[in-house]
Amino acid sequence: MPLTVKATRTSKTRYLVTLVSGALPILLGVLILYWQAQRTLEQNTAQNAIEAVRQFDLMLDNTALAAKTLMPLAGSLCDNATKLALREQVTRRPFVRATTLSWQKNIYCSSLFGGSHVSPVNPDDYVDGRLWLMNGNPVTPDSALLVYRLTEGDRGVFASIDGYHLTNALRLISRYTELVLQVGPHWLRADGKVHSSATPVFPVAHYQLASSRYAYHVVAGMPQEEVWRYMEARYPPLFSLVVFFGVLAGLFAHWLQKRACAPTHELRRALAANEFIPYFQPVVRGDTHQWAGCEVLARWKHPKEGLVRPDLFIPLAEHSGLIVPMTRALMRETAAQLAPHAGSFIPGFHVGINISASHCHDLELVVDCQEFLAAFPPGQITLVLELTERELIVPTDITRQLFEALHRLGVMIAIDDFGTGHSSLGYLRNFNVDYLKIDQSFVAMIGADALSRHILDSIIELSGKLDLGIVAEGVETAEQCKYLATQGVDFLQGYLFARPMPADDFIKCLHDQ
Repeated sequence: MPLTVKATRTSKTRYLVTLVSGALPILLGVLILYWQAQRTLEQNTAQNAIEAVRQFDLMLDNTALAAKTLMPLAGSLCDNATKLALREQVTRRPFVRATTLSWQKNIYCSSLFGGSHVSPVNPDDYVDGRLWLMNGNPVTPDSALLVYRLTEGDRGVFASIDGYHLTNALRLISRYTELVLQVGPHWLRADGKVHSSATPVFPVAHYQLASSRYAYHVVAGMPQEEVWRYMEARYPPLFSLVVFFGVLAGLFAHWLQKRACAPTHELRRALAANEFIPYFQPVVRGDTHQWAGCEVLARWKHPKEGLVRPDLFIPLAEHSGLIVPMTRALMRETAAQLAPHAGSFIPGFHVGINISASHCHDLELVVDCQEFLAAFPPGQITLVLELTERELIVPTDITRQLFEALHRLGVMIAIDDFGTGHSSLGYLRNFNVDYLKIDQSFVAMIGADALSRHILDSIIELSGKLDLGIVAEGVETAEQCKYLATQGVDFLQGYLFARPMPADDFIKCLHDQ
């Protein structure tokens, strides 16, 4: 049900609202699906890069083992036994294409040429002196090679991996992810060509992962159109569902607008029908967690809409001037429901009720409080009025008389949501306040945000210096509870202890306590 003070919309405006209400869920749904597709592709790309590194590490493990095995032969004669040992490693070790021995930076014996081919070695070609991604060798000049070099003094052993194995890994790990093997300034993609230009940057799901054991890294990613291709392939049912909910939202918005009625009239009707009922949220002591009181929260039990939250109707009630009779009705209903069970309360049981600026225009609130307190045995409860800041309470002679009269009755004054409004400090200066209620936004940041914690600590310190009681709202975790208790907060309130509940449930829980 719309609760607004705006004039009735024109037919053109209603249809525009209907159209926007239907289009927004569709647009939002498509954006969410696009974001989800991006996230999925990023995860897939990362997993493919990890798998590529695992495969290349496995290949290099074999070359490293072959080189280590052959190292004792480096520097010896390139006789038949040496050549046989070189070829044996090529045969026994997976992925190893060729093995070579060097002495004093000159290759003199290999599994391919024996001792007939001698060539110098340039250590600068090798990244960290170990790896070189090259275009090929004299046997296969157009086939990439990854050469592993192991040296001990003047001795050296080389073991190479054929580009066929490298490109197979890049091509077969994923159908959609493009993978690039980069060793120093050279890089190889699935086409088998070694490049020396800048490494490609992928527009979608770009990911780079370095090996922790060898001097290379893998770059992975996808082309720009891959997100939409993925969505078209995987999300057709979800697209239909998004459109369905968009149409449903548009129809619902149109139905709500058609059945709209004057909000002030609806509030007056609900007030006359006693549809505003109290809910109670316990307030516990910070040290013992014993129930010390409760806050009374208004709920609208609408015959068609069900239970309506206060943030949907309290601002309208204040704007329309109905907040005073609504609060008066709430106080009477609260007294009627709690008074028969007052014997179960500890002496001085706190009952907190919110008031706004509209209550401070005259002294009628004093009469309302007198009637409320008269329903209970003397001293059995303490009425706490919580000042809200939705409307500013201006200090005047009337307000000063009002708060003095309330204090003479034994009514206490609390500032609700302290620290969030522009007038909190002004209330402290102008009114005789008894309690500060810390806003739940500061409590929620305990352990997460240092600035909010410092503000919270400052509020607690301020209350101590002013000799004011303090209540922390919105306590939801054991960590928050422990921190507040350690700081000496008097009272705690929040879902950790209990949610707002109707009177019957509250009385039952109170008896259990």
